[in-house]
Amino acid sequence: MTTTTAPPTATATAARATDLSKVYGEGETRVVALDAVSVEFRSGEFTAIMGPSGSGKSTLMHCMAGLDTVSAGSARIGDTELASLKDKQLTKLRRDKIGFIFQAFNLLPTLTAAENITLPMDIAGRKPDQEWLDRVVETVGLAGRLKHRPSQLSGGQQQRVAVARALASRPEIIFADEPTGNLDSRAGAEILGFLRNSVRELGQTVVMVTHDPVAASYADRVVFLADGRIVDELHGPTADTVLERMRNLPGGSDRTPGDAKPRTS
Repeated sequence: MTTTTAPPTATATAARATDLSKVYGEGETRVVALDAVSVEFRSGEFTAIMGPSGSGKSTLMHCMAGLDTVSAGSARIGDTELASLKDKQLTKLRRDKIGFIFQAFNLLPTLTAAENITLPMDIAGRKPDQEWLDRVVETVGLAGRLKHRPSQLSGGQQQRVAVARALASRPEIIFADEPTGNLDSRAGAEILGFLRNSVRELGQTVVMVTHDPVAASYADRVVFLADGRIVDELHGPTADTVLERMRNLPGGSDRTPGDAKPRTS
């Protein structure tokens, strides 16, 4: 593994994978999606995960977020080992400590923007910290749209609501899976700027899966996967340096999205 610059000074670890493997199927249908991956995501840092289609980047995020089980190894949020939790404990951890942002905005059409933002806390029976909520709304530029329903918002504005919802409970870590995939370039740049500001100004921790070198350039660090393994890492990325690294990764970019490369090893 190579880096262009020295990594930043070590800080607290928000999430950690240790020798994490994920295998689907058996025998001839066996697919190794992740192969003994070890990686840390530091608190207060914006990390992008990149790799060719089928490299395991979304699988890694889903395992780290407790959305999928691991076949071997360890996935931790803070000091908590996810595999040690029962279903109710895992649900509580995801609700209290993890924020999610996905391509599909996943907003409830009958609720206003404000109600969608606070929905997870409402379900948990918790009152939002109003001062923090006001800062989040200001950070993502939604102050004038809080009473609007999703149908009254553009795609970019809907994704702003999704970003604010992920930030509102002040989670320990936010996972974003292709958060700009359904947006035009201008709206996508706005969302990436909001995520960047949430790290810089609000002290959040963000882990983002993306295929876009421009999106990855907003991160502090880029981790590259190929065939289920971490093969490279880049600090202080630019779109050009990310693109150069992607071109040199094993596997290229000719696989269909979501596919994993079958292996027997």
